[in-house]
Amino acid sequence: MKHRFLSLVVVILLISSPIFTAAQKEQPYQQDNAITVYAYDSFVSEWGPGPAVIAGFEQSTGIKVHLVSVGNASELLRRAQLERNNPRADIILGIPNGSLGQMRDSGLFEAYVPRAMNEIFPFLHIDPDNVFIPFNYGVFSFIYDSDHIDTPPVSMQDLLDPTWKKSIILMDPRTSSVGMGLLEWSYAVYGENYISWWTALKPNILTIADSWSSGYGLFTQGEAPIVISYTTSPVYHIMAEDTDRYVSTAFEEGNALVIEGVGMLTSSKNKDGAKAFIEYLLTDAQSTIAVANVMYPANMTTELPPAFDVIAQPKKLLSIDFEILVKNQDRWLTEWVEAMSR
Repeated sequence: MKHRFLSLVVVILLISSPIFTAAQKEQPYQQDNAITVYAYDSFVSEWGPGPAVIAGFEQSTGIKVHLVSVGNASELLRRAQLERNNPRADIILGIPNGSLGQMRDSGLFEAYVPRAMNEIFPFLHIDPDNVFIPFNYGVFSFIYDSDHIDTPPVSMQDLLDPTWKKSIILMDPRTSSVGMGLLEWSYAVYGENYISWWTALKPNILTIADSWSSGYGLFTQGEAPIVISYTTSPVYHIMAEDTDRYVSTAFEEGNALVIEGVGMLTSSKNKDGAKAFIEYLLTDAQSTIAVANVMYPANMTTELPPAFDVIAQPKKLLSIDFEILVKNQDRWLTEWVEAMSR
């Protein structure tokens, strides 16, 4: 999925934490007060926030957590649906807002309004039924290498300039939530003319990677000077590498918003524990998640490192109503594949 980087703070916590080992096992805890949380790979990984978040939660509540790595964000709902008749998880963590319609229609999730919900930014309250609970968010952006680019693109239309021939790295929307985010972003800007933008962009695309991590890795290796990622991507390089070489862009048309949510399964056998975890996720865990995920916290009271203050700040955030997403996502993917295959 997804944009995740090594956080020194998290790694230090991990050195003394047995939770990372537990997170890799496939058998859930058997204690009555245990819960099982499904999350995307990078949340669970040693450089992600998961191990430190779980350690803090277990210490503060005494509730054991079995953290299971499921794959990328697009695979989370699929796993829950496959286990419909034999549910194993209590919580699914990391569902992107683009999957809200599928999440609601699945009938697998129970509504819950956390006590901390009044501390969550109002623009993140996108689900009136409260099955999708936001815990962090990001803003899609084209990141450029300032060692190679003096005058960066300032709009979606700028990306079509022949100057950028074979200069842009993207991700496949069929396998990457970032890739799907760009597809939705193009629709938010161009409406039904979005395929024309993609067709015009083709000469400027160096490659379409299968995941964010592989695509961003090619970018930092110098394969191309522009990559689709998040406005917050440079924060990692500033904090961990002490460099401002990589710069995010705020586009004239606006930048697309992505929200990550957590949901409690109706089949959970420990709903008190699941609710306690969600409350912790939205309060004490917010700073850890923001730094390790290099994304913005959902809780508006969270303090962030200074590096977050020096990155691009879009004046307009774009999003598509989930009902439109549910109705059109499959069509957009089909049309995208046809256009990019020509």
